[in-house]
Amino acid sequence: MAENLVKRLIYPTANLSETKLRAMFADRWVVITGASRGIGEALTCRLLDAHANLFLIARSEERLQALCNKAREAGCEASYCAMDLRDREKLDELCENLKRTLPRVDYLFCNAGKSIHRDIVYATDRMHDYDRTMDLNYRAHVALSMALIPKLSESKGHIIYTSSVSTLYPPAPGWSAYHASKCAANTWCETARVELKKKNITIQIAYMPLVHTAMSEATPSYRNLPAYTADEAADQLLKLSMTNRFTYKPWWAHFSSPVAKLFSPIVKLFY
Repeated sequence: MAENLVKRLIYPTANLSETKLRAMFADRWVVITGASRGIGEALTCRLLDAHANLFLIARSEERLQALCNKAREAGCEASYCAMDLRDREKLDELCENLKRTLPRVDYLFCNAGKSIHRDIVYATDRMHDYDRTMDLNYRAHVALSMALIPKLSESKGHIIYTSSVSTLYPPAPGWSAYHASKCAANTWCETARVELKKKNITIQIAYMPLVHTAMSEATPSYRNLPAYTADEAADQLLKLSMTNRFTYKPWWAHFSSPVAKLFSPIVKLFY
């Protein structure tokens, strides 16, 4: 009981009703990357229950097919593209296809991501670690966003990027590739927020704390820590997208990240 109370204090739920979700998303067109697993899959399921029309992007064709079938059974229009967003040629083809075929785009959830923890000294012959992480966490997000600007502008749409709360804190050892890619995407969003406002497009960043998914479970030290479930994280993304706020941050990050930066020089002495 006490453990559950601690979790709820650190990770409060979004408390979204089905009625509210359906009123906001019914018949809207939503594009989701990383849609076949984790947060993306949870987001997809919530939106098909809300009767949104979906275009899903991920690597697992079997899982995407199953989700699209479920969406169609619920009365939604649904399609998918099974691909690796790090493949630049296929990404270019996808962008052109989306521009031609989607009738409109109301929401683009850039949720696909790659996490990697490796010290720089162990990556000196692994430049591909940086290329792959940057291609997925940054380049794919930017390419899709720019391709869909005309459709998002017409619908006064939203681009929602799933970032990490860790980017609000001083960089930690071992995360150079991951943090560089996420911070690059954050900076793009901050710039796009200003430039695309005149296009009636709302840019939003979710600085997501720890979420228990297959990606986070790859780091053993994370497995027993308090965290959101994928469903809870998806609800936070939806809650953000239903507003015009620029960011979602956990309440504790608002005061702890400035303190962490203040004491960063001391902490780095112990690295």
